Amino acid sequence: MSNSLKIVSWNINSVRLRAPNVAAFVEEEQPDVVCLQETKCQDGEFPEKAFKEMGLPHLVLNGQKGGHHGVAIASRLPIERIEAPDLCRHGHSRVIAAKVAGVEVHNIYLPAGGDEPDPEVNDKFAHKLDFLERLGPAYKKQSKTPRVLVGDLNVAPHENDVWSHKQLLKIVSHTPGETERLEDSRNQAAFADIARLAVEDHQKLYSWWSYRAKDWAKSNRGRRLDHIWMNPAALPDTKIDTFKIHLAWRGGWKPSDHAPISVEMKV
Repeated sequence: MSNSLKIVSWNINSVRLRAPNVAAFVEEEQPDVVCLQETKCQDGEFPEKAFKEMGLPHLVLNGQKGGHHGVAIASRLPIERIEAPDLCRHGHSRVIAAKVAGVEVHNIYLPAGGDEPDPEVNDKFAHKLDFLERLGPAYKKQSKTPRVLVGDLNVAPHENDVWSHKQLLKIVSHTPGETERLEDSRNQAAFADIARLAVEDHQKLYSWWSYRAKDWAKSNRGRRLDHIWMNPAALPDTKIDTFKIHLAWRGGWKPSDHAPISVEMKV
């Protein structure tokens, strides 16, 4: 077994539609573990054959009828499903966890929250805030096991995680109510934000670009919605300088609006 574990997180926005994108990425990047969000299929509809063919035969799935959510972990190495915390008050398929090579991997697809950042009038936003508040207490109890939390958390917490801090302060994903809750939960659980350990705070950093932009790369109005966090037991083994946002995969054939992100660990 390799002494390095390469973990990827990617909101794929329909795994059945974009399995060819995942296969091309896997061939090029050779990850060990791929965590997907917004798979948009029930477990029985997941393209297992395609994942076996791309060298990721070990799967844990949490799909849902209706197809709006769904999370999955695909691995080159054997994996064991472990209990994931109850973070979603509506019972959506948004959280999944597994153990691989002695590392706990938690994969989360946090609610987007709709358009109106007012929990009084927008239940989707109220749900999002509730989910954010549950996150910290759920992971507060420290584990001696290395624990990685990844996913589309649908919050861009820092000023330079959005193209314009000033213009997005009242836009869902960057409102103070969201950013403060996310950072509070992260700190409660003593997770380190790997992207911001790898890239200094003054640098702009994005992982998502809207489909609405005529030329997403040219306008570059991005947000950092996708995250990789490590607990204190995992941090010493994290190769921080390997953190990467794979920008090229936001383009090409029928892309997701998210780019995949990755980091490597010593195991």
